[in-house]
Amino acid sequence: MSRAAISAQEAAYDSALVRRFKAGDESAFVEIVTRYRAKMFSIALSHLRNSSDAEEVAQDTLIRAHRGLLRFRGDSSLSTWLHRIAFNLSRNRHKHNFCRRCHLTLSLDAPSGGENDATFSDSITSDAPSPAREAAACEFSELVSMSLGKLGARQREILLLRNGMSESYADIARKLGISIGTVKSRIGRARENLRALLAEKYPDLEPGSSAFMIPEPVRTGGRLTIACA
Repeated sequence: MSRAAISAQEAAYDSALVRRFKAGDESAFVEIVTRYRAKMFSIALSHLRNSSDAEEVAQDTLIRAHRGLLRFRGDSSLSTWLHRIAFNLSRNRHKHNFCRRCHLTLSLDAPSGGENDATFSDSITSDAPSPAREAAACEFSELVSMSLGKLGARQREILLLRNGMSESYADIARKLGISIGTVKSRIGRARENLRALLAEKYPDLEPGSSAFMIPEPVRTGGRLTIACA
């Protein structure tokens, strides 16, 4: 059986599970949990890099899904809908963890003591993202999510499939029942619309740059500014 046929069967089965759940069959949601729990965990783990946090996010994703499934209209696939919930919860957990670390750690710009004016950051060599970089990433991730919500359902879904779930053009074409050329043109238009929304917040966003890039914190004249690298 071809992958396209398998994808169509899975989508049809998901739709049947949603209909059963809406009709009052709780066992349908048990099947949804069985089908998607591992995938939700994987999505959360890719964002948080912590299995304990990822497990909590996966569980919260399914709890949110149970509460909201009666209002699920099917504008996107069940898989895409669950992915969006997991992504948003992972982003919020990441932001919470970052803010908590800010309160528990000493500023690297504070003087390290002694007879010179060196700071802690001067004496530490690390490849880890700086707090400013991480804060900018959190802010930009939130802006991307908000901007995605302003796109039409079809454009939002195809971007989530491509950039959120890392689907190939061929897989997206099979899943949506369209040609690869149509997939590329839709993604191109969707990215342009998303880039235009992001440019309202970041006017210096280069026309040819990715709408999913992370802004780069840059120090100029002792002040911190955000530029799109």
